[in-house]
Amino acid sequence: MSDDENQFEQGNAGSSHTYTESAGSLKKGGYVMLKGHPCKITDVSTSKAGKHGHAKASIVGKDIFTNKTYEDSAPTSHNIDVPFVTKKEYTLMDVQGDGFVILLNEDGSTKEDLKLPETEDDFKLVQEIRDQFDAGKDLLISVLSAMGEEKIVGCREAQDK
Repeated sequence: MSDDENQFEQGNAGSSHTYTESAGSLKKGGYVMLKGHPCKITDVSTSKAGKHGHAKASIVGKDIFTNKTYEDSAPTSHNIDVPFVTKKEYTLMDVQGDGFVILLNEDGSTKEDLKLPETEDDFKLVQEIRDQFDAGKDLLISVLSAMGEEKIVGCREAQDK
């Protein structure tokens, strides 16, 4: 047996972007995968079991990246995918002319792969970030992450420590 045979690929073994949860336990304000999109739940309703069927949960949610509305239904006893969603704050260092931002991590490293949101729904947020940054204010930028994607979702003025 040669050494080459014992080489394994290194990767994200066992890691996933989602976990499963019973459709009957989903709540408004939580997150769920609807039609393959990570969504924030805006409405959940359950119907009673019929003569031959299961109780069903009807779920309505908005895509957390595009704000598009999606709907789906599933028996309350069945499992449904729920995305792992994280929110992290970074210090804003610079806003580039092309819309990319330079953010500072807590560990001192920089993050330069995020662009200001470009959807119509985010116009006010982008304007607020640009105006406050141009006014010389120190800003903390909130970034939502799910399914390998990231989006700037908020900003606030940094408090002096």
